[in-house]
Amino acid sequence: MTLGDALRAARERAGLGTDELAQLINLRSRVIAKMEENDFAPCGGDTYARLHLRNIARVTGVAENEFISLFDSSHSTSSRSIHEQLVDNNAASIKKENRKVSWKALVALSLTVVVAIGAVQFVMDSADSELAPVSPMTTPSPTPTPTVVPTAVASENPTVIDSNATGALTLVIAAVRGDSSINVVAGGVDLFKGRLMLGEEKTFTAAGRISIYLSNAGDLDLTLNGAKLAPLGLPNQEIRKTFTAN
Repeated sequence: MTLGDALRAARERAGLGTDELAQLINLRSRVIAKMEENDFAPCGGDTYARLHLRNIARVTGVAENEFISLFDSSHSTSSRSIHEQLVDNNAASIKKENRKVSWKALVALSLTVVVAIGAVQFVMDSADSELAPVSPMTTPSPTPTPTVVPTAVASENPTVIDSNATGALTLVIAAVRGDSSINVVAGGVDLFKGRLMLGEEKTFTAAGRISIYLSNAGDLDLTLNGAKLAPLGLPNQEIRKTFTAN
């Protein structure tokens, strides 16, 4: 029995569907499906794969060592040949030799450039000699430029509101280590649903309650009402969380 077969059997014994198991361990259901097909590449490395296996074992009532032993014997980096690891990292591919530029081609190119510059200079000199002198023109006085009164522009980020006075929440989400898909909901309305790119930051304000979904919790920093929160999860880990005002 392969490790993928063992994972599927344990999930079915526990009476769980793929989506149900994904909700319980905060992991995408498609990653679980790939693991049950004996494909652990979507896990993002051996460390994360072992973490997911321990979570699955805990939820399905299987001893952690059973899954970990199967993984180490057939899927971990240490069990694979050095050549396979080099191929995965593109270190074993044969590099093509850089072609050398012929010195004759460089000389020919230089001569072509010199001839072209000489021809352009000759044409310009001929044109200058045929031009008649032009009488100086009076420079008009500059027209005064009307003063532009700046108009007020709405701030992209909402104003931070004191939650103790109004019961409002102000949540700042910053993509400081990588991209992430996020969905922010308040009062049944999507405040934002889309991709937050590396280096971007968004601020959301709502009264009483804000719910969020993050596809890559470990690469995001969250600040709630001015207080920075501890990381909500690991890189590439999906997280759903709701914040409520005191």
